[in-house]
Amino acid sequence: MHMRIGLDGYPLVWPKAGVAHYTLELALELARLAPAHSFELIAPAAYPPEILEQINQAPNLRAVSVKTNLITRRWWVIGLPAYVRSAGLDLFHGTNYEVPLRSRERNVLTVHDLSVFSYPETHDRRIGRRARRRLPIMIRSAARIITPTEAVKGELVERFALDPDIVTVTPEAPRKIFQPMTGVETAAARRRLGISDDFILFVGTIEPRKNLDTLLMAYIYLFQKTRHRPQLVVAGPKGWLTDGFDELLESAKRHKRLRYLGYIGDDDLRALYSSCKAFISPSLYEGFGLPPLEAMACGAPVIASRIAAHVETLGAHAHLVEPIDKQELAEVIAALLENPNERERMSRSGLEHAARFSWAETAKLTLRVYDELLQATP
Repeated sequence: MHMRIGLDGYPLVWPKAGVAHYTLELALELARLAPAHSFELIAPAAYPPEILEQINQAPNLRAVSVKTNLITRRWWVIGLPAYVRSAGLDLFHGTNYEVPLRSRERNVLTVHDLSVFSYPETHDRRIGRRARRRLPIMIRSAARIITPTEAVKGELVERFALDPDIVTVTPEAPRKIFQPMTGVETAAARRRLGISDDFILFVGTIEPRKNLDTLLMAYIYLFQKTRHRPQLVVAGPKGWLTDGFDELLESAKRHKRLRYLGYIGDDDLRALYSSCKAFISPSLYEGFGLPPLEAMACGAPVIASRIAAHVETLGAHAHLVEPIDKQELAEVIAALLENPNERERMSRSGLEHAARFSWAETAKLTLRVYDELLQATP
């Protein structure tokens, strides 16, 4: 049976966020695995050329930019429902927390995390308030829900009293570009970025729940209490509520060994993942947490906070520490820096673990959700 499936293309209009990677990788794999079906990425805006180039490689996947007017620019309430009806779509998948209203029986919704409820203080107040108001509406407007981990599924079922049978876990995966590089290959990137041979790495949007404050305090503690002087490299765009980060950044910079890069491209990111002494993920909360798995896929030893998502996705393949214990984090970093054999063991273990995740598997599980929903829909 041929199906016409729409997916939310809005995240790809600004393609540097994690949800954009999820949306694009999922769409490409869906198209590859189900050549008999047609897939559309739909947004009320234009896509960047580099995104269109990737989408156009799949013959059964297309990017749709819908023109809106004063009425249809109310996208989720009017514009998108009108397009879904006129295009005759069999199903719509909201990859970023939102679905078209008025077509519940054919809507699939991905909920990546519930941090706006679990950690509201870590979000911009206005955006968090809007998300807390809208998400329950969107959940009620979907027949099936997808989460990236059992941890998020458990939160979702408990908070919204959902039938667990309508919630499916589809783990995410590192993108294919993230593979180990040799030291010779990484040297040019490190020279260009001003990074030494001896560095530890953080990657992620600078926002409160990433808990970069604890990492910076642990870094200062490392200088004060141990003999180690690694460079700390922080890569990622600034998000919101970063005043405390900015102050700690200036304090840490006094040690002359901190490098803040902002957003960097995948090639440079791969070089850093492949050559760091340790990758640090100190988050207070994650729905899945892709950067630690991306780092593992490049052979980096990983130190991560002991939170539900990390326990589920990283397990024994990372050193897990309490999220707000700067001393424990500093001591684990120091112990890893002192032990090259342990770094090598963790590198091998992480590589094997990361290889178990694939976007093909994510797409296969997602297709199963689509099939089950359409079979149940008259």
